[in-house]
Amino acid sequence: MKNIKLCVQFDGTDYHGWQIQKNARTVQETLENAVSSLTGTGVRITGCGRTDSGVHAVNFVCNFFSDTSVPPEKLPFALNHRLPGDIICKKAEYADENFHSKNSARAKTYVYKIFNDSFPDVFSQRYSWHIKDPLDTGAMSLAAKGFLGEHDFMGFASSGFSVKTTVRTVYSLNVDTDGKNITVSVTGNGFLYNMVRIIAGTLVFAGLGKINPADISDIINSKDRTRAGITAPPNGLFLKEVYY
Repeated sequence: MKNIKLCVQFDGTDYHGWQIQKNARTVQETLENAVSSLTGTGVRITGCGRTDSGVHAVNFVCNFFSDTSVPPEKLPFALNHRLPGDIICKKAEYADENFHSKNSARAKTYVYKIFNDSFPDVFSQRYSWHIKDPLDTGAMSLAAKGFLGEHDFMGFASSGFSVKTTVRTVYSLNVDTDGKNITVSVTGNGFLYNMVRIIAGTLVFAGLGKINPADISDIINSKDRTRAGITAPPNGLFLKEVYY
């Protein structure tokens, strides 16, 4: 059996996240059906992590084991004929038998997109959070510095998570502006349930003057979810890169 590593891109708008669910359309199930149709046998695909309903991915890594005779360089073309237009396989290659798309990952980068204008933009509203009030991106950048390093992010996780530890390390967190478009980019060794969306919501609160950027460290140390910002909506979130 060969361990085959895929890199896929998807628009998560019409999916209930990556992971298979009963009576719900998911990216994992859709991809597994395409691979099974191609190889002629059922497969179980392991993803690099879970994504929530409506969240997108630029480079989502996953892997599966198969005896398929289709060479990896031809797999993307064959799969894309079987996939809907909102899921694209960008690359396929053989991986070491011990490679695990989730457990082997060392870091991930997410981006969160915000459209800051009085009126929403019809062409980007599926892929960004519309904030009508002016945002102080300088305050957002100052707030971002408070997240850097290793912290216990208990207060930046939604209820329902199940992990051994809530300590995570944020390597970088940047706020970039291009006209009315604001992009939050965060890289870390791992993220709790809804952590990136809560960070984005907290930065927006800082940009609106609802949170003092100097208070971020205290908010993190308090482990009090109510002191952070709201959970930003899923449509602005993208998994950009997974590092191994």
